[in-house]
Amino acid sequence: MPEWYPELLSTVSGRVSAGRTRAAAVTNQELVATYWSIGRDLLKRETLEGWGAKVVTRLATDLRERFPQARGFSPRNLRYMKAFADTWPDFSMLQTPSATLPWSHHVALLEKADDPQTRLWYAEKAIEEGWSRNVLVHQIETRLHERSGNAVANFKATLPPSDSDLAQQMTKDPYVFDFVAMTDRHNEREFETQLATHVETFLLELGQGFAFVGEQVRLQINEQEFFADLLFYNFKLRCFVVVELKATAFKPDYLGQLGMYMAAVDDLLAHPDDKPTVGLLLCKTKNNIVAEYALRGYSAPIGVAEWQKEIVDSLPEEFAATLPSIELLEAELADDLSS
Repeated sequence: MPEWYPELLSTVSGRVSAGRTRAAAVTNQELVATYWSIGRDLLKRETLEGWGAKVVTRLATDLRERFPQARGFSPRNLRYMKAFADTWPDFSMLQTPSATLPWSHHVALLEKADDPQTRLWYAEKAIEEGWSRNVLVHQIETRLHERSGNAVANFKATLPPSDSDLAQQMTKDPYVFDFVAMTDRHNEREFETQLATHVETFLLELGQGFAFVGEQVRLQINEQEFFADLLFYNFKLRCFVVVELKATAFKPDYLGQLGMYMAAVDDLLAHPDDKPTVGLLLCKTKNNIVAEYALRGYSAPIGVAEWQKEIVDSLPEEFAATLPSIELLEAELADDLSS
């Protein structure tokens, strides 16, 4: 093959991939529009005639006979179509990017999210971050919309406006580490090791744009060695992010240690084109007012948030019933770690 062939192959492959993505989006949008129209018809007929569930069952049977190769016309899916049209009575929703999501995502939104605005928030995030249906369900069940951007931080005082908004949006409070099996000893090293072991799940909780750099990253300052708990790079912010983990309540002293690690990363690891390193301190609990006062004394950008093992207590009853008990989760994770 000529020398230029690999470049041609790469270019054509990229076009094929992009074309397939656009085609899938168009297909999803057409299917969702069709299902919305069917749901609207069912709603109108139900309003006019007051018919019961038997009509949906009969309609599903007749549609399968008329379109034997078609799928998606079960009684249950017809009811989802009706609920979908009832949630979005205005056709304009179908002209937004949310309509390009697969139908299974819309079903998950109907099942798990409480109201149209919440569903729209998750739909937009699913498109922005490329969530699968399972990831979407997980984010709803851990109530991401209530946690997003809530960390106590000094970003507005330490970063340019565009960066400070983005940095704040990347935070959560609390972070939910439901994949971690912690003992009552509150061993921070154990906690850190489990997060690093399940780094893919950890990255999902951190959000889009994070890349894992390392655990216990060595930082040599003169003749002394220090070790940052976890180090990431955020491609949206274009900077390193040092994450320090504490299995206890927040203490202002923790900020000094984190600030030193951030300064060392800026000097020892960061490229001249990188933006200043951001710090994220995760504690078991915190007093927000104390954290706000403590952050005023620092010129480096730092966020402080809590972490939790699970969020069942704050979930609606119907959500909590679908989650495994913490005992089962801890037993499964312990088996994984010992294997």
